[in-house]
Amino acid sequence: QVQLVESGGGLVQAGGSLRISCAASGRFFSINGMGWYRQAPGKQRELVAAITSGGSTNYADSVKGRFTISRDNAKNTVYLQMNSLKPEDTAVYYCNANSRTTPWALPRDYWGQGTQVTVSS
Repeated sequence: QVQLVESGGGLVQAGGSLRISCAASGRFFSINGMGWYRQAPGKQRELVAAITSGGSTNYADSVKGRFTISRDNAKNTVYLQMNSLKPEDTAVYYCNANSRTTPWALPRDYWGQGTQVTVSS
């Protein structure tokens, strides 16, 4: 099993910056892709950014140029640096990790509990 714990959310003014982190722990063989999703009230959960174990990244169009995803494989941690924040970035941000618990197990997705990011105008 993989446990994901997010940290670093909070309240920030528009134009400000925030960095959120997600640390994976537990018993697993490997962690493949990791990513951040967000869900605003009344909206569906959407992909914000993702990163492979090799460091390739993918971003939602709405955050390109403002957000940067990175990961530290030695610490099993993924980060999301958010700059030039806008009120529409307000949401609960969820960490996601795709992991195998053993070499022969099928990979599956795990989710963190979410961290609130609120951007005031």
